[in-house]
Amino acid sequence: MTDKTNKIFLIGNAHIDPVWLWQWQDGFHETHATFRSALDRMQEDQEFVFTASQAALYEWIEQSDPGMFAEIRQRVAEGRWKLAGGWWVEPDCNIPGGESFVRQGLYGQRYFKEKFGVTCKVGYCVDSFGHNGMLPQILKKSGMPYYVFMRPSPYEKELPGRIFWWEADDGSRVLAFRIAYSYASWGGDLKDDVHTLVAGELKAPGEARMFFYGVGDHGGGPTRENIASIRQMQAENDLPELVFAGPEEFFTAIEKLAVDYPHVHDDLQHHSRGCYSAHSGAKRWNRLAENRLLAAEKWASVAGQVTGLAYPADLGRAWKNVLFNQFHDNLAGTCLEEAYTDTREQSGEALAIAGRALNQAVQALAWKINVAPHEEMGVAPEGMGVTPVVVFNPHPWKVKANVEVEVRMLEGSEALLDENGQQIPMQRVQPRATSGWIDRLSFMAELPPLGYRLYRLAPLPPQTGKMEFAALPALRVSPHSLENARYRLELNPASGSAQGAVRSLWDKQAGCEMFNGEAATALVLDDPSDTWSHDVLAFNTAAGQFITRQVELVEAGPVKATLRVTSKYNCSTLVQEFSLYSEMEGIAVRVRVDWREQQKMLKLRFPVNVTQGQATYEIPYGHIQRPANGEEEPGQSWIDLSGVSPETGQRVGVSLLNDGKYSYDVTGSILGLTVLRSPIYAHHHPAMPEPGKRYAYIDQGEQVFHYTILPHGGDWTEAGTVRRAAELNQPPVTLATTFHTGPLPPSASFAAVEPENVVISVIKQAEDSHHGLIVRAYETAGRATAARFHLTAWGRDFAAQFGACEIKTFRIPQQADKPVVETNLIEWE
Repeated sequence: MTDKTNKIFLIGNAHIDPVWLWQWQDGFHETHATFRSALDRMQEDQEFVFTASQAALYEWIEQSDPGMFAEIRQRVAEGRWKLAGGWWVEPDCNIPGGESFVRQGLYGQRYFKEKFGVTCKVGYCVDSFGHNGMLPQILKKSGMPYYVFMRPSPYEKELPGRIFWWEADDGSRVLAFRIAYSYASWGGDLKDDVHTLVAGELKAPGEARMFFYGVGDHGGGPTRENIASIRQMQAENDLPELVFAGPEEFFTAIEKLAVDYPHVHDDLQHHSRGCYSAHSGAKRWNRLAENRLLAAEKWASVAGQVTGLAYPADLGRAWKNVLFNQFHDNLAGTCLEEAYTDTREQSGEALAIAGRALNQAVQALAWKINVAPHEEMGVAPEGMGVTPVVVFNPHPWKVKANVEVEVRMLEGSEALLDENGQQIPMQRVQPRATSGWIDRLSFMAELPPLGYRLYRLAPLPPQTGKMEFAALPALRVSPHSLENARYRLELNPASGSAQGAVRSLWDKQAGCEMFNGEAATALVLDDPSDTWSHDVLAFNTAAGQFITRQVELVEAGPVKATLRVTSKYNCSTLVQEFSLYSEMEGIAVRVRVDWREQQKMLKLRFPVNVTQGQATYEIPYGHIQRPANGEEEPGQSWIDLSGVSPETGQRVGVSLLNDGKYSYDVTGSILGLTVLRSPIYAHHHPAMPEPGKRYAYIDQGEQVFHYTILPHGGDWTEAGTVRRAAELNQPPVTLATTFHTGPLPPSASFAAVEPENVVISVIKQAEDSHHGLIVRAYETAGRATAARFHLTAWGRDFAAQFGACEIKTFRIPQQADKPVVETNLIEWE
């Protein structure tokens, strides 16, 4: 007879994929049907309990069937309908940015509190394909001290127990439970599954486990047969106590057992490594939307304080679009092809909303800047032929950035002046329009923290002549090389053979070669795996390599120089444009790829010239070190490989930054960036493509993205890698304006923080708008830090102590006499 001190908590649920092998409209209908079925089961059995997550699904019901929504509210109040997860959807848990995970909880928890009067205590991502190591902190600060997941499975990651404390780098921890066997049941009778759980899991008296049942993926939920079989088992003597419950009751019960559960301080990886790179479009749209929304919030907050502009009311709608499309099957790239038409449209709506808010804010600020025509430094009087240009920096630190602006056709005698009348080096580059009366200017802008700077493009009097740039650091070019004061970059000439684009990158400051072989090598790998790449650890079977067909110098001037490398592989074309700037560290690369291959992967490889290398990856609101074993790994906007230079014996490294990719590998000292892969859409093994049938393949056609090679001395923390990656993903906003008077000076800063390892990521209106401003920041280098915040626009200056890798959120009241207070991620004190 089984020990009756053991207990099994029966979690009736229906895992609902709102989009996967169907579009969201089908998911909408299935949600309605599943929730109706759960309510009906409650009518039939007075002890039955149902658990469902994803606030977005409840909003669908609220908007389409108010009567059913009222029934759900009643069942929640009775304690029989359990809310779980606290997030807008069950997202991919590797690819969204750190702030997206915060917003999942912000919008999810606040929705549940508003509509049901409760919040979720249990984080709940049962089907996501791995979980980043910063989640315990985000969950804990979102009011969820518990976490339920299933993947990775035991054969993919060994854990010290079914139940364990999961700890983040800041020391935050949540009590986690890995689901045994499955989150769903597919048969009617549950007896065999329950007996398997008892035999495999309950080894000692007083233990407890959760058992998940109910038809899932396309919804469904617990069936009459499920409940009938439970009633039969409850009457048997050879099973432990079986109780209908929700996950929170389970965690409350096991915490009372006073068991010393083991600790895990790590990512929970890996499952389906192909998901880190499948469908470049969805991932790129996500990165763009996240960053445009963050920039829009910052500038809308500044404009509201400085000009009185009303804060946009629709940014929440835009965020919900982004969050919905972070659903784990969607952002992972595993949905059917038609679903990505919906993703593109919904991401486009989010980008449009953010773009309007951003434009309204910077336009309102620009109109308040005093841009009065005047004669200065010999410039034409009364503003004749003068074009004022304002450049806005979205980051709360000083930024030196290359910016470009379209202007009227230049005559050749113009000068670019800053607010002090100093000449700023500039050069013509190819305009976007082919009209004959538009020019495009490129120049380096030195910008104040979260601020702006006014420049003037003005004709010089005839006696002045064309301006010279004698004070500029020299930019030296040849048909195959670029050189500035810091680097010398040499490219391979077109040879018709397989080779890397980069032959050499010499860092003059470090005194060493940064690559120990050809770099930016475009390798094509065989990838016969399904869309997920189930059970694939690494992609290393070479199919070929792009062959360089042309190398040409396309830009050369005082500001920048660019070499374009065009390569071919079968019917595919790869264009990499390597740009070196006179006054900026790093090599900026613009990539355009026209991909026509099927069941292949494209990687760029960089052999970093170090020994004892250490690979560090950005993860959401943090970083992690991983072994250089060649396995495919998830990352955010940067990866770094640092070690010891064999030439100098000093610490050096290379950071690789990008604006839309998430998949990497490091083999020894060779760093790999996965550009794309082209499996069949929504192909799940063991199904195999059938001869004679037509299939749609992912990532066909053109795509554009950017990466930066950032060589450095020391390690990535000394290189400013985190801030440089943020600058790539949130570039300055450049606005050609007109002459007008206003109260603002020609240059101003509105917010800043110090020291460099603390980054302000969010400045926005509080969700309860009468509660003022929200500022969020995080420590990036893994060391405890005393930080100082300067919110100049709001007349606030305050200090805060950060633990290593800690995220902090501050509420700044509108009333100046009220103190700044720290709050949680849901903005509840």
